[in-house]
Formats: sequence, C-alpha cells, structure tokens
Amino acid sequence: MSVTFMEPQLHSPVLLKETLEALNLSKGSRIIDGTVGTGGHTYAILEAITPGGQILGIDTDPEALSIAKKRLARFEEAITLVHGNFSTLKGIAELNDFVPVQGILLDLGMSSLQLSSSRGFSFQGASPLDMRFNPEQDISAGDLVNTATENELFRIIHEYGEEPLAKKIVKSIIDHRPITDTGRLVQAIEKVYGNFRGHLHPATKTFQALRIATNQELENLHYFLPQAVNILDKGGRLVVISYHSLEDKIVKTFLSRESRDCVCPPVVIECVCHHSATLKSVNKKVIRPKPEEVFINHRSRSARLRIAEKL
Repeated sequence: MSVTFMEPQLHSPVLLKETLEALNLSKGSRIIDGTVGTGGHTYAILEAITPGGQILGIDTDPEALSIAKKRLARFEEAITLVHGNFSTLKGIAELNDFVPVQGILLDLGMSSLQLSSSRGFSFQGASPLDMRFNPEQDISAGDLVNTATENELFRIIHEYGEEPLAKKIVKSIIDHRPITDTGRLVQAIEKVYGNFRGHLHPATKTFQALRIATNQELENLHYFLPQAVNILDKGGRLVVISYHSLEDKIVKTFLSRESRDCVCPPVVIECVCHHSATLKSVNKKVIRPKPEEVFINHRSRSARLRIAEKL
C-alpha cells in the first residue's frame, strides 16, 4: 500500500505506515478515527478507502476539528466530523448511522497544535493553566491546582505522573497558591528540584499528570474499549496508539482479557465466568517507531501500537 503525505504537514502522524497496515484497509471500508485531531492519519486512511469508503472522525478539540475540516475538504462526501469524546463512541456512531465498522483507530498523543496553543499544555513560557482538550469542559487544570486537597493532588501527581517527588511538589504547589499560569507552576516544581540535571525537565511528569486528570483520559479509555468491540464488524480491526505506560497497560490488559474464553482467577478449578473471547491479538509484541521515524519526529519515541481483530 502506498502512503501519500499531505502538504503542508501540520502534524506528523505517528506510525503512519504501520497504522494503515494494521487497519487492513480496502476500498469501501467504513472506519472510525476516534481522535481525528488535525487529520493526519485520517487523510491517509481516506486515500486508501476511497472511492466508496467512509470515515467518522471524532475529536473533543473544536479547534483541531476546524483545521481537519479544511485539510480533508477534498474528501467531503466521504467523511463525517463530530465534536465529541471517544468515551461515548457507541452513541456517536449510532447517532450517525455508522455501525458496524471495519476499523477503529485511537491515537492518544498530543498534537503540535495543542502543544503550541495558549492552553497550558507546554511549560515553555507562561500561559493560562488550562489544559482542557475541550474548552467547553467545566474543570481546568488551574481549578485542580488551586482547589484540590493535598491528598487529591498527591494522588494525581503520584499516580498519573509517576513522580517520585510528588509529596514535596504538592507542598510547594500549595505554598505557591494561587497559581494562574504555567510559569508559576513551573517555578513551584523547580523549587523542589533545585539545580536539576538531565534531559527530562522536572515539570514534565507533573504537567502530564494534571493533563490526564483534567481530561479524565484514563477513565475515557476504559469506557471506549468495550464500546469499540461492540460496534466492530466481524474481522474488523481495533488499533490503539498510546504514549505512556498507564495508557498502554489499560489497552494491553483489555486486549488480553478479551482474547480469552475464560477470565476466572487461577484458583477457580471450573470456569464460572461464562466469558467468551471477542478479540484476537494481531501483534504479539507491541509495535514501536523505527529509529528513522524517531529521528524525524522526536515526539514519536514513546509511541506504542497494539492491534486486535474482532472474532
């Protein structure tokens, strides 16, 4: 299968060739892109499935959808774009008469658009402490930082950021309240680390944790996976690209469970769960970007792709 890249390249789609192969695309396929973003993967998928194929593209970021609409204009008749969250996948698909489908893609990465925006995703410079993918959402990262209890902040930064100095960082955050912009939050974190050394900025893990908590990213992934299986056609492919261990663990655990007929604990002698396998894993080992892709697109270095097929 040939891969055509669209110019200008607003955002380099990660593992593009591997994703297209994983989806097992053909002309006439119906595909759902649960995180369409600015349309990088979507454009290449449309080239592979049209004429005759269709895509339902979902994204929670209205700014990204606006760009995707322009970028994908030549495929206007083959694509439906929806402002929504992939956590309500089944409802969105049914509302748009898009069931069953032959493939579902979920790319959980941040886009260049979001990182360069003034919504506080990046700690380079100072911007409002927002971090909402969907600006219409009620709770922002600033709300969490300034109103969450000490125990709740510790849970978020320790669990979602896997930050070893979470306790000290939380104390510093509370001492620096109110924190209204990313610059002041970085100051609070750097005060804990002092004269740090290394390639990873000390604010990285805390910013990741707050973004995950603000957007309920892990909860949404838990909601999404069983819905995806439900609306896939027999032989349809589910492809998920994750970027950190917490996401990948959720995907790996789900695919492992749904690939087995019995999910009873080992101590149970006779199966009582009545569970039947719904999926089979297509790749035994997780797929990672090749060195040449990481060289071109440094942010792809942590990407992990998993594939499953509906039984």
